[in-house]
Amino acid sequence: MSDVTVEHNPTESRYEARVGGAVAGFVAYRTSGSTVDLHHTEVDDAYEGKGVGSSLVRGTLDQLREDHLTVVATCPFVKTWFERHEDYQDLIDPR
Repeated sequence: MSDVTVEHNPTESRYEARVGGAVAGFVAYRTSGSTVDLHHTEVDDAYEGKGVGSSLVRGTLDQLREDHLTVVATCPFVKTWFERHEDYQDLIDPR
């Protein structure tokens, strides 16, 4: 789905996938210093199977990379996404 935008919503501690202005999904996070734990991902049923989750994770990680942050992925969806995208391995916190 190419019309997915990802926006940071710091008030809710999450990154949101938006389609046509509507929230289609989100990745919730917790921070500790310069490390972000992506701990939960949800995609609305109406957008399941349309690539929203993958676009959401990619957009989130791109923003975290721009902010020079590292990632701990405790969310199973994000962990699996990392396994399939070696070009994002540099974001994983080495600890």
